[in-house]
Amino acid sequence: MAAGAPRIFVSHLAGTAVFDPVGDQVGRVSDLVAMLRVGRRPPRLLGMVVEVLSRRRVFVPMTRITGVESGQVITTGVVNMRRFEQRPTERLVLGELLDRRVTLVETGEEVTVLDIAIQQLPARRDWEIDKVFVRRGKGGALRRKGETLTVEWSAVTGFSLEEHGQGAESLVATFEKLRPADLANALHHLSPKRRAEVAVALDDDRLADVLEELPEDDQVEILGKLKEERAADVLEAMDPDDAADLLNELPEDEKERLLTLMRPDDAADVRRLMSYEERTAGGLMTTEPIVLRPDATVADALARVRQQDLSPALAAQVYVCRPPDETPTGKYLGTVHFQRLLRDPPFTLVSSLVDSDLPPLGPDTPLPAVTSYFAAYNLVAAPVVDESGSLLGAVTVDDVLDHLLPDDWRETEFHEEGVRGG
Repeated sequence: MAAGAPRIFVSHLAGTAVFDPVGDQVGRVSDLVAMLRVGRRPPRLLGMVVEVLSRRRVFVPMTRITGVESGQVITTGVVNMRRFEQRPTERLVLGELLDRRVTLVETGEEVTVLDIAIQQLPARRDWEIDKVFVRRGKGGALRRKGETLTVEWSAVTGFSLEEHGQGAESLVATFEKLRPADLANALHHLSPKRRAEVAVALDDDRLADVLEELPEDDQVEILGKLKEERAADVLEAMDPDDAADLLNELPEDEKERLLTLMRPDDAADVRRLMSYEERTAGGLMTTEPIVLRPDATVADALARVRQQDLSPALAAQVYVCRPPDETPTGKYLGTVHFQRLLRDPPFTLVSSLVDSDLPPLGPDTPLPAVTSYFAAYNLVAAPVVDESGSLLGAVTVDDVLDHLLPDDWRETEFHEEGVRGG
């Protein structure tokens, strides 16, 4: 290796921004592609899988990488836009090599791969896998037991085995900072076995967020690999409308078993949503909008809006109702928009600020009418109220878009021209 050539651990590259020579962002690093070689020769690094702005994953050869610096990757600017397809001789470094159980050649001891280092060869643009960071003992990346050490690639054996004894802790830790939609996209491109391993390693809330961003086929597949009690916990952590959509994809007996295992209040919300036709306001709505009583103040409203687990659309407005303030509520009085809350003193009662002129949606309002309603009133969320005047929930613009776009929109490719470079 060249003296002073930087050694880079691949976990530091996950999600790193990729730029062209003039400083425009091309995308983010999703994975690295290596080719295993015979004997104990270090694998050659072929290129990077880059997720471009359309969420397409494309291949960028290492010959077109001009710089790998702190927090960024620089390319020549020439990126072919054909979707990346893995070849039989290739291995995904993050997706297939991390967390693998391999053997130290010298002692025969089994160790777990926590990270892998790459380095550029002298006077060339070629890169190789240089070192392997491993942990002794049976613990994964999130376990604290066991000595860690960095060894040469040739000092370990076992990478050629097909996902043998592979956990998911290191990969989960590597992708920890990804947004749910980006992690869902990475998960979608893993093998079914690896996808199931990663899903099991995620906590309930994180897995729920990711499931909401996955295509229905992946959702059903992952839920089916979980133990029923865990599956019920994850469904409870999902937004009720997303949980209802997922359950509607399952066989009737499986659906009922999972609903029975869920907490009664959560199951009741989901059952209520499942009683509406899918492409209506009732079928689109969430049952967990921000509901305030008339005697609440602007300060109270802003405190609720600041909750981190709220989507921007749900945080855009609050709904003022008479008790009870859980949906279905008492009489719906009106909506207060976030901008109005910012303009009035903290002690002001929300009941004095309600927009009562905005007509609410009925639960049976069909999707085309819901779409027109959002366009006509320039909304990102809208109340759904029944004939008795009770607030049932709120429809958000993201749910409307989900149902307007094609079923496979998460996999839609915006560009089909170009060929993969080698």
